[in-house]
Amino acid sequence: MQRTGIVALAGKNPVIPTRLRIDTANSLRTVCPLSDKKRILVLSVSAGSGHVRAAEGIAAYAKDNFSDLSVRHRDLMQLVPTYFRKIYTDLYLKLAAGLPEAWGWLYRKTDHEPTGSVTERCRRMLQRISTKKIFQEITAYEPDAIVCTHFLPAELLATAVLENRIHCPVWVTVTDFDLHQMWVHEGITGYFVANEELAFRLESSGVDPATIVVTGIPVMPEFVNHTDRREYAAKYGLNPSHKTLLIMGGGAGLGISCKLVKLLFSLQSHLQIIVMAGKNQSLLARLQNLSLFFPGQLVVVGFTDKVPELMACADLVITKPGGLSTSECLVMGIPMLLINPIPGQEERNASYLLQEGVAQRADDAATLIYRLRLLLANPEKLSHMKTQAQRLGKPNAAANLLHHVINNLVSGRT
Repeated sequence: MQRTGIVALAGKNPVIPTRLRIDTANSLRTVCPLSDKKRILVLSVSAGSGHVRAAEGIAAYAKDNFSDLSVRHRDLMQLVPTYFRKIYTDLYLKLAAGLPEAWGWLYRKTDHEPTGSVTERCRRMLQRISTKKIFQEITAYEPDAIVCTHFLPAELLATAVLENRIHCPVWVTVTDFDLHQMWVHEGITGYFVANEELAFRLESSGVDPATIVVTGIPVMPEFVNHTDRREYAAKYGLNPSHKTLLIMGGGAGLGISCKLVKLLFSLQSHLQIIVMAGKNQSLLARLQNLSLFFPGQLVVVGFTDKVPELMACADLVITKPGGLSTSECLVMGIPMLLINPIPGQEERNASYLLQEGVAQRADDAATLIYRLRLLLANPEKLSHMKTQAQRLGKPNAAANLLHHVINNLVSGRT
């Protein structure tokens, strides 16, 4: 079939899957073979890293498993003017890091903003003016389907669908354990969500249940296909039989310091600690110096793509409750100690994980020490949290998502 851009897609009416409302199984779905190579465009927004990582997980799974499928991932922030990127991305990062209560207020306010309000109209106008290149990208790539891992492209494309400017299916995968109204739009073909609670909330808000699929949140294949603990413990010079803590994001929230790490070592004689200092070069240097006094017990890494390997060594992960980082922990069956969640989506992620018994929470250093002491002294509790994490983890999220999108295309063709 000759491809001639978005206009040529006008004859392809998106087909809503009616076979299943909720998919709670982790088993892969059978996919009908495609008669020609299909194109899927995955759109993310680099406001935080989670939306991008979810998109990368979808693209990576497709590359490894579908020879008759082309998947392109684009970060919308790479297609917008600098001023819009600074407003949208930089403002979020500054509020989340420096004024978290302000971000929480904004999150709650926009979750209940009346449709058609002056604020909403102004926001939509600015977005429409600033995001024209995304439609040039769609024209150039001519996708058969689009998957959005952030609410901004979902809102833009849903409007375009209603205005008959795009006619290919547009899907949304929600990358948190919470549902904000900005994810939900008329014109979306279907929604992929983390759990049955979000499916129920979508249905309660008026979304057709036939368009809702529980897949979990997509993660990179390395978190699913990880090698056993012993191999990676040996790689990083750790003893696989000793309890190991992984601290993700050394500069986030609690102000991880050499003093705090020393206190953690006092909790158990053979305790091992891995600290991911990220891009905090000052903290990285100080902790590397400290590691000289704890050979074989303290592993310090900077910004790295080896997170699955480090997680494979851990009995407990200390992390902020982002949707992607916690989904990665669940897929690998690792309990969590949640630190200083940002008001808004991270607070609600934390509530879900605490309710399900896979995590505990510490809002200051003293509480962190106290909760760790109790967990290390109670291996049965830690084991129960691990079992719960394994139960909640959905390792085949990217697979099931792609299978539904492809089956939709097959149904639409026939």
